Amino acid sequence: MTEQRQRRSILSGSPFEEKAGYARALVDGDLVYVSGTTGLDYATGTMSEDIAEQAEQALRNIADALAEAGGTLADVVRVRYLLPDATEFERCFPALWRAFGEIRPAATAMICGLPDPRVKIEIEVDARLRHQA
Repeated sequence: MTEQRQRRSILSGSPFEEKAGYARALVDGDLVYVSGTTGLDYATGTMSEDIAEQAEQALRNIADALAEAGGTLADVVRVRYLLPDATEFERCFPALWRAFGEIRPAATAMICGLPDPRVKIEIEVDARLRHQA
């Protein structure tokens, strides 16, 4: 008998989710796909101008989505970094090491244009939940 996988969306409340028809994260069984996440602080509606602070906030936003899915950053198996300016990426390394240095997910950095000129880094992750309730 085939086990039916549960699929559900996790919403952050961002107006872009409604406008563009996507979710902060999608849980499909034990897999979690977290959309590109910026350093916007959802509680205050603000975003730092500093790339390192944006990375820290984006990681907090990702951790919140993973927690809602029943996981943690330790469940991340793949991470993608999207940046408009490669020269600033190294400033994010301390935050990225704190989040992923022990678990070492597969990672890719891409230099590309981002829709909002205030955004200096966007982070996307895929995770596999190891312990489901």
